[in-house]
Parts: sequence; structure tokens; C-alpha cells
Amino acid sequence: MRFAFVTLAPLAFAVALASPSAAQPVEEASAGRGSPSAAQPVEEASAGRGSPSAAQPAAPAAPAAPAGDDFEERLVLDTGRKPPPPPDPARSTFSFQGEYQLRYRAMSDLPLRAPPLSAPGATTLGQSQYIAHWLRLSPRFHFKDKASIVAQIDVVRGLIAGDTTRDVEQVRDARAALAWYEVHPRALYLEVPWALGVVRVGQQSAHWGMGLVVNDGEHASVFGDYERGSLMERVLFAATPMGKGGPLHVTVAGDLVFEDNAADLLGNDVEGQDEGEGDRAFQAVVSALWRERRGEIGIYGAMRRQARERRAKTSPARFSEVLTSGILDVAGRFNAPVPGGRAHVYGELEAAVILGAASFAPSGPPPPSGHAFGRSPVTVRSVGGAATLGAVHVAGRGARPAARWGRVVTEIEAGYASGDDDPTDGVSRRFTFDPSHNVGLLLFDEVLAWKTARAATIAERELFAASPEPGIRSLPSKGGVPGAAYVNPRIIVRPARWLDLKAGAVIAEATSDLVDPYGAPRAGGSLANYDGGDSRRRDLGVELDLGVDARIAMGRLVTLQFGTEAGVLFPGGAFDDAAGAELPDQYLLTLKLGVIH
Repeated sequence: MRFAFVTLAPLAFAVALASPSAAQPVEEASAGRGSPSAAQPVEEASAGRGSPSAAQPAAPAAPAAPAGDDFEERLVLDTGRKPPPPPDPARSTFSFQGEYQLRYRAMSDLPLRAPPLSAPGATTLGQSQYIAHWLRLSPRFHFKDKASIVAQIDVVRGLIAGDTTRDVEQVRDARAALAWYEVHPRALYLEVPWALGVVRVGQQSAHWGMGLVVNDGEHASVFGDYERGSLMERVLFAATPMGKGGPLHVTVAGDLVFEDNAADLLGNDVEGQDEGEGDRAFQAVVSALWRERRGEIGIYGAMRRQARERRAKTSPARFSEVLTSGILDVAGRFNAPVPGGRAHVYGELEAAVILGAASFAPSGPPPPSGHAFGRSPVTVRSVGGAATLGAVHVAGRGARPAARWGRVVTEIEAGYASGDDDPTDGVSRRFTFDPSHNVGLLLFDEVLAWKTARAATIAERELFAASPEPGIRSLPSKGGVPGAAYVNPRIIVRPARWLDLKAGAVIAEATSDLVDPYGAPRAGGSLANYDGGDSRRRDLGVELDLGVDARIAMGRLVTLQFGTEAGVLFPGGAFDDAAGAELPDQYLLTLKLGVIH
């Protein structure tokens, strides 16, 4: 069953598209929504929905500060974040920013297929409520305007209290144990400006386009929270070949991936699996971006090779999971004023194709017989993309752009990720979006995420207990959009600048038969879905979301965030089980508290 491993390709290679976020210059000009992190320089001024960073004048020049009637990303999504202060040419400076976020979530206990041998009574996820948090710190030191050291770390992160999950250990961040004290390093790099750009060396995060395939885990979305992000040990060169302030931005980088949605250098991405055996993922990336006042378009290409040594459980034999792939990703965005009115239209898009091959080869003593050995290379052919079109009506007046805010925001996003309904044909077609590109609250972030995680756990624990099957750990979608097409309309109404009232809907269906590649065939020999039901049913369902967000500035240094989000999913026939029983309606409620400095 080759399907599961090669679904790694879209994510594994996705990071090859990496344009740095906490570290990223030019190539992140097309990055998705949310204000840039405290680690982002000036060339990321267009890097997402939120206020542009004001730092790093030595980097390739960004567009001039917006005029009083120009479009700004914060008009659409305002998180309350402030840009880091720029370096002072006359003296060395130090700045410190950070955020603390606390979440309480209550949800339906999701029905899942029980592991028939090891836990036949585990018919649900086992989690109905929990409290989680994270503290993200972003210090920055400038040696005048000659060099900078930028860092970012989640110094505590994890589950504080509540229910834990069960039998989904084949996925990172499974919420299987209370662990509030986890530490996740994100960035530590040296940045040195030069005549036409910037050089960066060290651990950096990555983002490109809308964040479908590479996402820094820093860009906010209308609903949901961002995740870990794409992190790599990187050497990066960015330049504006047409002169400082010119429209053409070029970036070249070489990476050793520290952590992303498909690779983990330290090998702790799956509980209990190949402890100490991490991924060695190397990639070379290059991007070109043409940026004008009202829009930009860019292209990103990269090559990646990723390998992980694994051990058979019943013999000393070892084998490698190897992926070699290339990605081509086009991303762009635009904005325009509405004639005769205080409003703007805007849009963004991203489309990616992934081509490559995956092979599995044993080494060491003679390999045992089993699914993990003797495999021929599997071809990777997957495509995905999304586009957003929106309009914002602007309220407030004043000479300063900050005196305005978006009174009403309406937008619609449509996306497509190719699916794979034949795990035995030697071609992998499933495309999975990065989990930090949030689409709603429930369908992708909870239901499909946990159903794919349970399927992978059953396969690893029971079907291939003696000889591990390559690629099982790539089957879980981790909250991304896997092999599905969707429409996601959203609206935000702001009665006051500090208050957001928001609503959204998700209508989705699978782009191929919804197949569990490791599941037992149904009667008659056909493959089954993740609940043992008819895989030919493609209707994923309809989701409705509501939320309220408030931002209260406590002086110039601290902003308090309060909010709540709630969603209900009316599942489609794609989740019917082997007996034809429908998945019950699913509910989720989130209470949010944040402090931003």
C-alpha cells in the first residue's frame, strides 16, 4: 500500500517552498494573512494580513508607508500585534516582543473506528474538553544597522488540564498526555544587510503565498489557531536585482529542515516510533517576486531529498524511507479601491504542483518478508490551490492610516487538493494543505485530522506490527485539507474598531473516493473509508462557524485579547460507517484569552 507514504510529498516538499517568516525577506511578500511576527523584517511588509513590520531598512526596500486611503491588510484582519522597532544607525538596540495565549475547548467526543485487537472498546477519541496554552517570545538585537540577531521560542506550550486522546499516537501533538511545559525553539539567526538585500544564517521559519504548502505558524486566520510551522537551518540570500526599491525580488536558500509538517530532524514527531531516528531533509529553494503598489505575483521552485532510517521490529534489518521531489508554486495578490466609495476589493491565490518519487530500500542484515521491503519507487503527482476574493468597507478618518479600520469584511475562499482513490497503482496523488492554513474549525481541524490519525495508529500497531509499513506516519492530515474541494465564505462586522463579530461556513467534498489505504476491504473487495464504510461517498458535509474577538489596548505596550469561537458540522455521507450509520453532528466551543506585547 504505497499511498500513505507518498502523501508525504505535498507536505514534505511543501517546505521547499519556504520563504522565511520569522526570518523571511523578499519571498514572503506574498505570504498569507496575519500580521508579521516580531521576527520579520521590512521586506515582509506585504507578508500577510496585519500591520507590516517596520524593521530592517537594510533589507530589500518595501513599498512606502500606505497613504490615508490605501488598502492595508489590517483592515481585513487586525490581531493587535505591533511591528518591531527598526534598528538605529547610531547605536545598538534591543527589543522584546511576545504573546501568551490560553484556550479552553469543549467538543463532541468524536466517534472513531476502534483498534480491533489492542483496544476494541476505544470507539471514540476520548476527549471532550481541555485547556491548552503557549507563550511565544521574540527578542531581537540590532548592532546599529550593521547586523541583527533574531530569536523566537515557544518557551512553554501544551495541554494544561482536561481530557486526553487515546489511540491516535501516530500523529505529532496528539494531546495524549498533560504536558504544559513543552519548549519549541523556532528561530535563532544572524542577519546582515548588504547593498541590494540581506543575508541570513541560522534557524528560520518559512512561509510562501497563502501558506498552503509552507506555513510559518505565525499568520492569524479568521477562525482557528496557527500551529508549529515550517522551521529550518538555513542560509539565505535575498536581493533586488533592479536596484534597491525595485519591483523584482529574488531569494536563494539552502536548508536542512529542522521541523515541518512532514519531517522532524530530532525524530520525535511520532510517539514511540523509531526513537532517535530523525528525518534528514535537505532542500534548495529559489523564488522570484514582482511587486507593485496594487499587487504582486511570484513563483517559487525547489528540490528536496528526505530520508529516514527505520528498524523492523522482529529483526535487526533496517530500511530507508526516501523522498525526492520538486515543487513549483505560483502565488499572487491584488487590491483596488472601489470608485466612489470608502471600500477596497482584494484577492489572493496560490497554486502548486508536486512531482517526484519515493522509494523504500532495506539495508543491513537480510530483510524479513513484509510490506516494508522490496518496494519499487512510487511516482508522486499531486496538485493543489486556493483563491480568496473579498471586499472591505472602511470606517474612521484621519491623516494617519492607523485612524481607519475595516467596518465590514466579506470574502469567499475556494480551494482544491487532489485526492488518491487507488493506493496500489504506484502513483500518489493526494495533496494536503499545511495545518496552519485554517479552513473552518471542525471538518478539517478535528474530524478528518483524528480519523486519519486513528487509521494510521491501527495500521502501525496491528496491521504491520512486525514489519513497519513505510509512510504510515504521513497518512494523518494533522488538520490540513487532504484531498478535498471546499468553499468557505466568511464575514466580519466591526461595530467598533476593537470588536469583531464573525461568521463563516464550509461546504466540502472529497476530490476522489475517500479511501483508508490500510483499511480492510469491504465485502466484494472494494476499499473502505476511515470508518469501514463505502469509500465512494464523497460528501464531507457542511460546517457553520460563529465567533467574537475583542482587543483592548492597555497603554502602548500591552494588548489584551478576548474571544470565543463555536462551530457545528453536519457530516456528509463520506463518514458513514460499515453499517451505513451516519456520523452524529459535531460541535466545538473555544474560549480565548491572549496577552500581546
